[in-house]
Amino acid sequence: VASGSAKGKLEGKIAVITGGAQGFGFGIAEELVKEGAVAAIADMNFSGAEIAADKLCSQYGKGKSFALQVNIADEASVEKMARDLVDICGGIDIFVANAGVLKAGPTKTFDKKDWSFVTDINYTGYFLCVKHISRVMSMQNAESSDWTDIVQINSKSGLAGSNRNAAYAGSKFGTIGLTQSFALELIEDKIKVNSICPGNFFDGPLWSDPVKGLFVQYLNSGKVPGAKTVEDVKKFYESKVPMNRGCFPVDVVRAIVYAVEQKYESGQAIPVTGGQVMLN
Repeated sequence: VASGSAKGKLEGKIAVITGGAQGFGFGIAEELVKEGAVAAIADMNFSGAEIAADKLCSQYGKGKSFALQVNIADEASVEKMARDLVDICGGIDIFVANAGVLKAGPTKTFDKKDWSFVTDINYTGYFLCVKHISRVMSMQNAESSDWTDIVQINSKSGLAGSNRNAAYAGSKFGTIGLTQSFALELIEDKIKVNSICPGNFFDGPLWSDPVKGLFVQYLNSGKVPGAKTVEDVKKFYESKVPMNRGCFPVDVVRAIVYAVEQKYESGQAIPVTGGQVMLN
């Protein structure tokens, strides 16, 4: 990824990242800024988005990031985000649909309200974002020879099922179907639509939070036989990856850059799993 005075591969592009205030989303936003993009951090937690944007501006330069408020499960909120983007920037080059939630549990006892929570955000929320962002992109592309990009951050759980995690995996499999369908439809508007399917971000709060993280939960529940420490659990999960490490935001942004730069591809699900999931 570009550093110093070298120009990045996304120089001057406006990139929106939903769920960008923390964790993987913030890591992706930072790497996009390093590649020259201006990052619009769109999050339910507006004060968190403002803190994240200020951090990027202080580190990489004034005007390199700004905050937007959005609840992607609420259509009025998504519509307002699209309007705000036009007011602030005049258009959008790259929309990174990153916001998502995970609730795991056995199917026989899984609560319907938890199922709906995951589906409303991961599946329906993606549709709502594409509905309103594609309208903006379609108008701007009609006046230009350029193409624009929608890139959904999916998961390796969109390529292979996940035990006791059906709501999440189902929403991720389903959104690959959406990506393929949106790609076929929006190609006439010069919009490419692709999904990136990362492996686990072990260094992020979902896994590494010392109180609520999955490593602690898995240690306490005895999910990893023989594990005595959080480090044992982490090593067990890293050993499942041929590259022997978790996924980092920079790995994902390299795939986003590929999707944007590649002018002859749309509707793809691009794995970034360290070899853990391989397509045929």
